[in-house]
Amino acid sequence: MLLTADLYDQRGEDLQSVPLQFLNLGGRARFSGPIRTVTCFEDNALLKSVLSTPAAGEVLVIDGGGSLNTALMGDMIAELAVQNGWAGVVINGAIRDRVAIQEMPLGVKALGSNPRKSSKAGEGVTDAVVRFAGVTFTPGRTIFCDEDGILVER
Repeated sequence: MLLTADLYDQRGEDLQSVPLQFLNLGGRARFSGPIRTVTCFEDNALLKSVLSTPAAGEVLVIDGGGSLNTALMGDMIAELAVQNGWAGVVINGAIRDRVAIQEMPLGVKALGSNPRKSSKAGEGVTDAVVRFAGVTFTPGRTIFCDEDGILVER
């Protein structure tokens, strides 16, 4: 995979650059793949359901509204993602179990961590266009992540 800086030099404005300063929290800092999306707020039942399904290197972009009040993903859900073939997750929110997740072969970008569990009501939306930080995440388009940041196909 090309580094995001080199990729941006090649493709320029064909790519959107995400300005939020996500932390690299998984065992893979460099990952890319087709986008899938979940929108949920302080409730992780829906994203757990999606990550429990087989994937072929997709990246789940989770819009948690930027909330750091609860964790949207912990080690058990991250392990489901690994077992099912997900390349990674980008979480506009928090995770928990950082130490365990950083040992997993999974790309994880999130805003931070919080040990507090989220609710499990299952509220939210899957595979819809998601917008945050001035960037549009369209299911099926490719997302590229590394130590420098995140690029998304327009």
